[in-house]
Amino acid sequence: MPTILMTGAAGLIGTTLRTRLAQPGRTLRLLDVAPVTAGPGEEAIQASVTDLEAMTAACQGVDAVIHLGGYSGEEEWGAILEVNINGGYVAFEAARRAGVSRVIYASSNHAVGFAPRASFPVPDYAFPEPDTYYGVSKVATEALASMYHHRYGLDAICVRILTCFERPETARALSTWLSPDDAGRLFEACLSAPRPGFRVIFGVSANSRGGWVSLNEARALGYEPKDDAEVYADEVLAREPVDPDDPVFRYLGGEFTLPDKDVPIR
Repeated sequence: MPTILMTGAAGLIGTTLRTRLAQPGRTLRLLDVAPVTAGPGEEAIQASVTDLEAMTAACQGVDAVIHLGGYSGEEEWGAILEVNINGGYVAFEAARRAGVSRVIYASSNHAVGFAPRASFPVPDYAFPEPDTYYGVSKVATEALASMYHHRYGLDAICVRILTCFERPETARALSTWLSPDDAGRLFEACLSAPRPGFRVIFGVSANSRGGWVSLNEARALGYEPKDDAEVYADEVLAREPVDPDDPVFRYLGGEFTLPDKDVPIR
């Protein structure tokens, strides 16, 4: 993949992937509403994922789009609708108009956040059970991915990412962590798999306390996780011992399923 457009490039996962997807002969075209400074092998575009004209121009000459742009947590409905859902439409439509053959979409476990512990490991393509407006936006964009594949022939991979940070900080994250290096391996597999079609996969590392979600479809694309949150377990559990009755362990979505995410009635 010589040229890859990455939306939301200034965000946490975008920053994580930049160095890990850099290769000789590959150009990363970085798009964000925030300023991004391009390094070697990079191009920077300051634009919104909701701007169809700017996104279509950014997609020209691109081999694949990695769509990370949007709110990364719960927001009020109007913001989620405009940035996450309409931005998802714009990403796929811009790719179609520019003739891009592949879109990799950063979905989330919050698309199935109300999957109960009794259902673990949650299977690939699990029926939507969103836990928030944010989760609903992931479901909606996964639906767009399916339509753009079946109607227009785009390869579309939706990656339901769990907890992607530099290191796990909570007891729950010992099961849900996706390490930065494994994130690079996962997205590289999504870029290089030949004609993947439409896929819905999970993104998580090889955690000893894992087993919460399936990795069958991710592995079918060539992903093989190497990192394990267990190396941080002593440090994490010294701060936060595991309490199996803690509500964050009741559903896949953890704290996103708790009442403090309820939208107030005004």
